Amino acid sequence: MASLKDIARECRVSVATVSKALNGHSDISDEKKTLIRRKAEELGYHPNLFARMLKMKRSYNIGVLFVEEAHNGLTHDYFAAVLDSFKVTAEQREYDITFLNCNKTRKNRMSYLEHARYRGFDGIVIVCVDFMEPEVLELVHSDLPIVTIDYIFNDRMAVVSDNIQGMEDLLSYIYQKGHRKIAYIHGADSHVTRGRLSSFFRTAKRLGLEIPDEYIIESEYRHEKKAASATIKLLELEQPPTCILYPDDLSAFGGIQVIRERGLHIPEDISVAGYDGIRLSQHMFPALTTLKQDTLHVGRYAAEKLIELIENPRTAVREITHVKGVVYEGQTIKTL
Repeated sequence: MASLKDIARECRVSVATVSKALNGHSDISDEKKTLIRRKAEELGYHPNLFARMLKMKRSYNIGVLFVEEAHNGLTHDYFAAVLDSFKVTAEQREYDITFLNCNKTRKNRMSYLEHARYRGFDGIVIVCVDFMEPEVLELVHSDLPIVTIDYIFNDRMAVVSDNIQGMEDLLSYIYQKGHRKIAYIHGADSHVTRGRLSSFFRTAKRLGLEIPDEYIIESEYRHEKKAASATIKLLELEQPPTCILYPDDLSAFGGIQVIRERGLHIPEDISVAGYDGIRLSQHMFPALTTLKQDTLHVGRYAAEKLIELIENPRTAVREITHVKGVVYEGQTIKTL
């Protein structure tokens, strides 16, 4: 493996100049930096990670706390896409990511904070957990750099998908298509659910819509069978809705299946809309109308904000970053 001395000899400069060039010091010209970096790449130079850790007092490793309640893990389309974007951005900045141990059945397991300190993580991104769990609160209130996704703590950085605006945009679009009898099958109680529900009712009030109590049914996220059961209840009402909103696209698939089993056609007989904008929803027929969340930017911003907090703790602003989605019109909403 090539060393700094090898690069210095090839470029006919000092080892100190090579070190400065590779670390981006301003007292080395751009021309010389380019020459040295190109030569380092040609020689296959890789910095000694342990030496870098000692010098920079960082591990260049970011911890990921991800406990998906329905145990779908990384098969969860939304969070998998967010984490992929986070990983790509972190790696571009030369950081690795490691998942915190969340197996609570393991003997002598460490708490989240203990595990984070044991691994020497430079910072933590918290993606999907019970945010009120004592171990999570202990981690959040520690001195470690923390960024949360889709949940807001005071004085902590957060990147959130704009569920308030997203629901407003989706319901407004359905209203513009002429629908007035709109039902909402929402997910189980959570920060995200409360935001979407509030936005749904607020937007309905602004539009002058009356939403009967029986049009609002709680289900679970990504649960096709429960979404199907809720759909049956709505279809059997004396005054069934002309459009049903689902908590996510996968739940919408469950509703669509039971609608078709009853001999109804979408959108001719009833309209449906999902939420998330997973890839599969855009390739089904008819293509699902849904609110497509911007997972690329949610993940990217979370990585950028966390690394900024790690590398510049004194100047990094503890702010909330809202990422807007967009209505994917699809073909499952009929114009009335």
